[in-house]
Amino acid sequence: MLTTEEIFQLIQSLIWLLAGVGVFIVGMNFMSAALEKCAGSGMKRMLEKISNNRFSGVGIGAGVTAIIQSSSATTVMVIGLVNAGVMTLMQATPIIMGANIGTTVTGVLVALKNDYFNMLMYLFAFTGIMMGFAKNEKVKVVGGLCSGLGLIFVGLNVMSSEEAFGNPLVEKMFTNIFSVVNFPLLLIFIGVVFTALIQSSSAATGVVITMVGSGVLPLKLALFIVLGANIGTCVTAMLASVGANANSKRVALIHLTFNVIGTILFTAIIWIFTQPCIDFLCFLFPGESAMALQMRISAFHVIFNVTTTCLLLPFVKQLVKFSCFVIKNKKKSKEYALKYVDDRLLTMPPVAFMQVKKEMDYMMDLVEDNVNTSLAALENFNAENGAKISEQEDIIDFTNGALTRFLIKLSAHVEQSDENLIGSYFHVLNDLERIGDHAENFYEMGEEMNKKNVKFSEQAKEKIKSMYDKVTEMFKVSRMVFENSDKERLSELAALENDVDALKKNLTASHFMRLAEGLCQLECSPYYSSVISGLERVADHLVNVGYSIVNPIGSQKEVG
Repeated sequence: MLTTEEIFQLIQSLIWLLAGVGVFIVGMNFMSAALEKCAGSGMKRMLEKISNNRFSGVGIGAGVTAIIQSSSATTVMVIGLVNAGVMTLMQATPIIMGANIGTTVTGVLVALKNDYFNMLMYLFAFTGIMMGFAKNEKVKVVGGLCSGLGLIFVGLNVMSSEEAFGNPLVEKMFTNIFSVVNFPLLLIFIGVVFTALIQSSSAATGVVITMVGSGVLPLKLALFIVLGANIGTCVTAMLASVGANANSKRVALIHLTFNVIGTILFTAIIWIFTQPCIDFLCFLFPGESAMALQMRISAFHVIFNVTTTCLLLPFVKQLVKFSCFVIKNKKKSKEYALKYVDDRLLTMPPVAFMQVKKEMDYMMDLVEDNVNTSLAALENFNAENGAKISEQEDIIDFTNGALTRFLIKLSAHVEQSDENLIGSYFHVLNDLERIGDHAENFYEMGEEMNKKNVKFSEQAKEKIKSMYDKVTEMFKVSRMVFENSDKERLSELAALENDVDALKKNLTASHFMRLAEGLCQLECSPYYSSVISGLERVADHLVNVGYSIVNPIGSQKEVG
């Protein structure tokens, strides 16, 4: 029976252990955030431009994860890119495999620590925290990197200190626990649950490595906990895929399948050949020092992920087929969703901007198609076209609202230099939505004229067509200017708008002349004037779209 003092010592040791884990995780988050900023858009563009080459995919996944020190973060990025349509499942799968290799870097760093290294890391932690108070953003980022790296080792040393695992009572407690809890499947389950709770396989592996180095956890048991940690890290990806499209859920399933297959394979090998496996790791790192003990478990983590990747890389296509078999495509519903943009892209501003532009290009397609269809209704009314216009207008309105909300969220993640770009996108969205409203108005005019059996004269039709031809050309030019930031064509866009303004005056004057000569029906007059005015306003909005590349408010009159 334990005395009150011994119970207090155990509680104190447990608090030290938990404090060490907490500091470790904080350090991981600091370093991950700082490294992500340092890597900047280059890392994310590298992810976005991934080819179908499996080996390059593994390399990129390993490289990105080694940089940001989080396979979960890499997997969530990939899920966001797949959900936004930037990346295919065939491209995403090797990156996921590579991410598992990249995450082993943390374990190697943890195993290599010694007294001199620890002193250097303490200095890093202090210096980094001091740099965090600087006004310069770059200095703050470097400070975050230094403090994060330092705090990781501060946390590890707290965990392995005399107050934590150094207490004989703690050592005895863990010895008793692991003398009972020594069944491989139960140890794997512990690894899964522990990693799922702290949401970091790197942290879980770091704790296991520290326990092995402190002598409180036998190596043969630690191997199974590490296997469980690799499954537990999939929980983050599974949570990230909730609410995403079917392909994103498949990425999370592939991640889980990869780790489960590897775990089953290695569990069978270690269970059957326990001593030969231990002997092999002892051969790689002989001796009984803390570093040798730690390097054995770290090396096993590397071997597990590299071997599993080598074995499953040839079966990428089969893994994709399996995920598609398990997760079926949902039947299309009337609920709208953005085609190219996803909230998971908020951590990747360069990719997010590119996807927003794609979404706006799609919105412009719908807007132009609605204008074409609605103007055709003025000549040959078709009720079916009304349903099409209404449906597309609903999508236009949804896209406008959803993209606006996304841009508001994105503004919190971008540099100050990108704020003008977000401002211009807000105005372009508004202009496109207004053009969509004009298209609805044109259709409603055609519907009213059809009910009243009123038709434009052939001359009036020709005049409207001459004006719309100019507007059609403006659609083409404004799209090219906006998509390619082509400033050289802005003058062409402005000239077309001037032509439309001149046509409005001429067509209005000629219309009154035809009315006086009795060549046009008086009942057509308000519709004709409304169509001409509507086309002129559409032209104004198209100019704003083009000029948004040089001025956030999109008005050519404001450009100096």
